[in-house]
Amino acid sequence: MKAQSILYKSSDISYYTYGSGNKLLFCFHGYGENGLSFSFLEKILGNEFTLIAIDLPFHGGTNWGEGLLFTHDDILQLLEILTPVKNKTFSIMAYSMGGRLALNLLQLIPGKIDKIILLAPDGLHVNSWYWFSTQTIFGNYLFKYTMQNPGWIFALLKIIAGTGLLNKGLVKFVHYFLDNKEERTMLYKRWTTMRKFKTNLLAVKKICDEQQKNLHILFGKYDRVILAERSKPLAGCSYIKIKSIDAGHQLLKPAYANDIAGLLTE
Repeated sequence: MKAQSILYKSSDISYYTYGSGNKLLFCFHGYGENGLSFSFLEKILGNEFTLIAIDLPFHGGTNWGEGLLFTHDDILQLLEILTPVKNKTFSIMAYSMGGRLALNLLQLIPGKIDKIILLAPDGLHVNSWYWFSTQTIFGNYLFKYTMQNPGWIFALLKIIAGTGLLNKGLVKFVHYFLDNKEERTMLYKRWTTMRKFKTNLLAVKKICDEQQKNLHILFGKYDRVILAERSKPLAGCSYIKIKSIDAGHQLLKPAYANDIAGLLTE
């Protein structure tokens, strides 16, 4: 599948289109992934939906030229440009990091959204390290320094891991993104660029309740990155459905296609 692209300001935005259905579904991928992550869903959803999967800044084929900042206005303008029929409503599917983007869109333009499907979504709680690294001047400076000189963080990680406070899966996850210099550089750029997207779960719950917006969240029971318990503030709303399946964090797999597709019809 070959990506398409559009020019936006000083950026070249890459995206993929799957299916030819009358309903529109925007898809937002996870950290380090791209729009190809949703390709396996074309077979099961393509007759009913047209899926548009955007490569987010510093991901995939997108050449982001607006500095280390991606704003609410940026994503709203991109969605408007990519919507084939103006003023057409759409649904959203988002995985991991993309979940934070989706939850912000629900707060910004609830009237344009039919349904939201979140897969192991980020944005359900404020990670203290992420907040410190992206929302404070000193924290961002330390973050940048650490990505260039990671020795101290590896030593600290080893000490904490030795106490048993961190599970082996999480330690392996951290090393995966920090062992390589290029990956560390991209981590700094990606986290910093997405810093404006913050979630107010009480506002999300209120919108779903008052405007009857269907929000379905799917978790992996064995996920050690995004825990299902983070969704507790959303409990109690009849329009919010939360489900867990026998899986880890990576839910964008053909094996889970039926589980994911089912969320759009429930």
